[in-house]
Amino acid sequence: MSGKDYVEKDYYKILGVPKDASIAEIKKAYRKLARENHPDANKGDKAAEERFKEISEANDVLSDPKRRKDYDEARALFANGGFRPGGAGGGFNFDLGDLFGGTGQTTTQSGGGFGGGVGDLFGGLFGGRGRGTTTQPRRGADVESEVTLSFVEAVEGATVPIRMTSQAACKVCSGTGAKAGTTPRVCPTCVGTGYVSRGQGNFALSEPCRDCKGRGLLVDDPCEVCHGSGRATSARTMQVRIPAGVGDDQRIRLKGKGAQGERGGPAGDLYVTVHVTAHPVFGRRGDNLTVTVPVSFPEAALGGTIRVPTLGGPPVTMKLPSGTSNGLTMRARGKGAVRKDGTRGDLLVTVEVAVPPKTEGEAKEALEKYRDATSAEDPRAALFKAAEEA
Repeated sequence: MSGKDYVEKDYYKILGVPKDASIAEIKKAYRKLARENHPDANKGDKAAEERFKEISEANDVLSDPKRRKDYDEARALFANGGFRPGGAGGGFNFDLGDLFGGTGQTTTQSGGGFGGGVGDLFGGLFGGRGRGTTTQPRRGADVESEVTLSFVEAVEGATVPIRMTSQAACKVCSGTGAKAGTTPRVCPTCVGTGYVSRGQGNFALSEPCRDCKGRGLLVDDPCEVCHGSGRATSARTMQVRIPAGVGDDQRIRLKGKGAQGERGGPAGDLYVTVHVTAHPVFGRRGDNLTVTVPVSFPEAALGGTIRVPTLGGPPVTMKLPSGTSNGLTMRARGKGAVRKDGTRGDLLVTVEVAVPPKTEGEAKEALEKYRDATSAEDPRAALFKAAEEA
């Protein structure tokens, strides 16, 4: 991408976020737009495919703090007239006030060369490098994906297939951008570096070469698939291992599983957002599993032992104390979700006293006798006392 293209694109507008948006807000907006414009969901829609590329490009820049800072500085300089065409030699006007916060004095560069490039001054504002260097490898873009797991798969871990669509080297031209049977040639303007320097006196400006757009190569007969860019949309299915104990809406980073790099650069990362379906019996609270177990009134009043189901294992027997209240929670150790260190959390067992919908015969008579024997005790006395004192 040329320096002009870089600063003229409003990545914030593309993602629909304000300029002060946080990384989390940027990622959220990217994921929403990526799902809506994903090639798999818009087969044959070229406009959606181009939109997807723009969204991915915007996310690559704005989700990286350093690249975002460089991008904001570049746009600010161009917006304020810091870089603009001028000078008899076709060079650039550079506002020293933009660089040093000074008086705004303008220096014009035309032909002629001198020392360091603009990359030395701005920390690589356009990814530029000094004169005489070669185009550097470029890291591949990060890729976002989603997967839905069952409750058991999330607790125990699972290997699932994930279909990915990302930008990779064009398979038809092997990334050269040239039509089969032809080869690109070294750009005579930048001599293959991808950057040109313009300057005068003791100041030089390094910018991406406009002729080759920073690639260092010119393609006279472009590839019919990638149209000379050397990059094409690649779809592949990967078997991804989701670790045990993953939670709902948790985001997992798989290093080096994203889009392929350019010019020998490393691959980007794959970020997978996991969604977990609910279980009809068990719940989740961190590393602990939860279950609600009904008990009869006699069991709650007199105590005893009860059997409790576990996830994927045999039931456990637990002792129920006499006088158990509704809502009491007991703990079965080591029967919960798998932790990162391989140990397990606990199973939290909540007691729910089951009241029969209808009581007749001897059972009814026994309860009436129990009620009469305890009628002097008001179970709500403490409640009313606390309410009066509050």
